[in-house]
Amino acid sequence: MNSLNCAGPAPEEAPTPDAIGTRCLDRESLEHMAARLEASGSYRILRRLEPRANYHDYDGTPTRRGVFVDVETTGLDPRTDEVVELAMLPFDFSSDGRIFAVHEPFCRFRDPGRPIPAAVTALTGVSDAMVAGASIDAAEIEAFLGPAALVVAHNAAFDRRFLERLCGAFATLPWACSWAEVPWADEGFDSAKLAHLAAAQGFFHEGHRAVHDCRAGIEILSRTLPRSGRSALGVLLESARQPRWRVSAVRAPFERKDSLKRRGYRWYDGSDGRARAWNVDVADHALETELAFLRSEIYRRHDAAIDARPISAFERYSCRA
Repeated sequence: MNSLNCAGPAPEEAPTPDAIGTRCLDRESLEHMAARLEASGSYRILRRLEPRANYHDYDGTPTRRGVFVDVETTGLDPRTDEVVELAMLPFDFSSDGRIFAVHEPFCRFRDPGRPIPAAVTALTGVSDAMVAGASIDAAEIEAFLGPAALVVAHNAAFDRRFLERLCGAFATLPWACSWAEVPWADEGFDSAKLAHLAAAQGFFHEGHRAVHDCRAGIEILSRTLPRSGRSALGVLLESARQPRWRVSAVRAPFERKDSLKRRGYRWYDGSDGRARAWNVDVADHALETELAFLRSEIYRRHDAAIDARPISAFERYSCRA
């Protein structure tokens, strides 16, 4: 069967692999081959993500500026670990979740002042040689963020804690999380990890380098969700506008910490003088359910007093809340 015959050789000619490669290098022929493979039902094709300058042509709709951010770090603890790479990718969006222009990114390395762990280099590709002597100026970050109305990250609870230490401007802006605030499981996705979402939507990117992750994040937010039919960014914006509550399990019994971790609670060490506690942020409609969980499963007292405070997107994902 001549299923890979892009140039249509005579029937008696069996195309060699080199001939196939030569004839099929142009994009149109490759796409034709990919379409035929997909149509067979035996293959799924992943296309490399190409940078895009815009997703919708500007039509006069009022827009605001978002900035998708991603960091690579020496470890997981913002108190002791350091940022080694920062990328910020600005984009213009409308209130209904359409993405218009995508602007030039900000990409910088940063020398952490100590060797990068080998495991981090293996994961991210960022080496000591790449960051040697490099720095990121907080004033430059602040100027770049100037027009931003929203910061988005895929796991904002991680990125925001590092970035607020790096530059105070990140503490003054509202944040949204494309990992936590889009109901990926409800939309049929097996995982909310960036690479898994990309593969499920038919593309791949150079993962774990900051700017490539930013581009993949914006691409994912531009897509229509398969079950609800809504844009992913539209769902994210709606979530960011909703009130949240920060629930703190102060003096929770140590032996029940695993139950809290499985439910999404994060430990706060009280380094700014406030009480040490396990914290989680929940939507307004989920508050009573969360309080009931703590009273029945953690404190095991129906009259236990629990600290719950309203927070906005300006405080969300920040240890300051």
